[in-house]
This record gives sequence, structure tokens and C-alpha cells, in this order.
Amino acid sequence: MFQGLLKLRASCSRCGLTYDFADSGDGPAVFAILILGFILVGGVLFVEFAYQPPLWLHMIIWAPVTVVLSVTLLRVLKGLLIALQYKNNAAEGKLDDR
Repeated sequence: MFQGLLKLRASCSRCGLTYDFADSGDGPAVFAILILGFILVGGVLFVEFAYQPPLWLHMIIWAPVTVVLSVTLLRVLKGLLIALQYKNNAAEGKLDDR
């Protein structure tokens, strides 16, 4: 599905599905911020109260963890939102015909 880190391919290499419909927008970033905020703040608070390391050690620990988790979670969430968009046949400005 992905070509590179977060860029979508033009089409699926297995079934040939084109990703013209795919527009995840800011959804993955919003969900990633909320999820990572919960995980990272909880982790930082736990480490601070349990071990009380100096501030520089917090920076060495949590900066790489934040970057790695952010990129990983963004990729997963972008794929999930595009898959849900395909499954539900969602499109911009398209209303349900009920």
C-alpha cells in the first residue's frame, strides 16, 4: 500500500486497485496525537515518579521513542482509515441514498 514512509502507491501490486479514492486527510495525525499523548505522558510520569531520573535522561529516552512511535502509528492509522474508506465506499461530498 505504501511507497516509502507514508506516500501511497498509485495502485495495489497484487489486485491492481487504484488508490485514487484514498484521502485520509488529517485523521491519522489527530488519532496519533491523542493515542501517543496518552501513552507518552503516562510513560513519562511513571518513569519520573518511580525512578526520578534527571531531565537530560528523559530527553534521551523519550525523544527517540516519540519519533519512532509517531511514524509507526501514523502509518498504521493511515492504512486503517484508507481501508475503512474503501470498505464503506466513502467519498467527499457523497451522501447515503436512503
